[in-house]
Amino acid sequence: MTGPSVFPGGSGLFRLGTTVAHLNHGSFGVVPIPVAQAWRRLQDEASADPDAFFLGVPDRVAEARTRIAHHLGTAPDGAAFVANATEAAHLALDAVRLAPDDEVLVTDHGYGTVVAAAARRARVVTVALDPTLPDEEALRAAVLAGVTPRTRVAVLDQVSSPTARFIATPRLLADLRDRGVTTIVDGAHAPGALAEPLAGEPDFWFGNLHKWGYAPPGSALLVVAPQFRERVPAPVPSWEHDRGFPRAVEYRATVDYTGWLAAPEGLALLAELGASRVRRHNSALAAHGAHLLARIPGMTPLPYDERLPMRSMRLPPGMARTAPEAVALREEIARRGFRVLTWPWAGGGGMRVSGQIYNEPQEYERLAGVVARVLDGR
Repeated sequence: MTGPSVFPGGSGLFRLGTTVAHLNHGSFGVVPIPVAQAWRRLQDEASADPDAFFLGVPDRVAEARTRIAHHLGTAPDGAAFVANATEAAHLALDAVRLAPDDEVLVTDHGYGTVVAAAARRARVVTVALDPTLPDEEALRAAVLAGVTPRTRVAVLDQVSSPTARFIATPRLLADLRDRGVTTIVDGAHAPGALAEPLAGEPDFWFGNLHKWGYAPPGSALLVVAPQFRERVPAPVPSWEHDRGFPRAVEYRATVDYTGWLAAPEGLALLAELGASRVRRHNSALAAHGAHLLARIPGMTPLPYDERLPMRSMRLPPGMARTAPEAVALREEIARRGFRVLTWPWAGGGGMRVSGQIYNEPQEYERLAGVVARVLDGR
């Protein structure tokens, strides 16, 4: 397999440290230098004249939201800035107004804090998804088999965090809609990574902008179908409370709004670099990493989608069976200079690598050598 090329100028756009190969962009993202500079200018502006800055914040947040909505292909008045996917999940679930005996369908690939948000409000039914299922159709059938007459809501990952699989596909969302199930889609990995992040028109969708959208941390968007917008509660009822959705959701009195105001610069940078070019490059890097890891005895590649900049592997049997074991393995690999995601599942664990324009093929080659030695006990 011929390794992918280096993205010209990619590493120069970031201030990553030189002692660690960051192959885990999918977890927290990294803010590019131009976006960080715009963010810092906004912070300086807020410090220079706080009255002018904070009095103008609601309108400026609305302008930033409009720019983000344009990039994502949605209506600005149907979306609201939020801090992250977890906050968005709580707001969406509150807007549905669940009864204690309602059922919320989730999968065992769902993000922990999002699933926990559902469990605090209703009875959760968890569908176990075999990560080796070959395609989206098999995953769709498995999810639908978990629907019962009491299923009120389905909370599903658009792209699962550990296994990097598409779950909430447009066809699955349509099937759930036909069954009268309200759909809440965790699109944490969608903005920037997918050309059509809102495909399928779920009732609620939320995505983090700080991952593949190059925004500052604490930047996410919640998109809500018209019939639910006025039900979305304000996290902090304040001076914009009477304005309704989305302003009532966004305005939180005296907090730091500069990350939201800088967020459009991330997607603008992606467009300037060529979004489709970046996506192809990142996918090729992740595929290169997976190919090298698959050569290690006991490592098994999971089914993948070429549209995504992440690939996941199943670790040898008995490895990373519990959360503490997964953390210990992740930290051992990090100690040797590489950032990856490891995670537990029944009977074993997995490893995920990401690709980003600051990465180089040689980093994955060195990672494979380290992982082989770690798994061999050396």
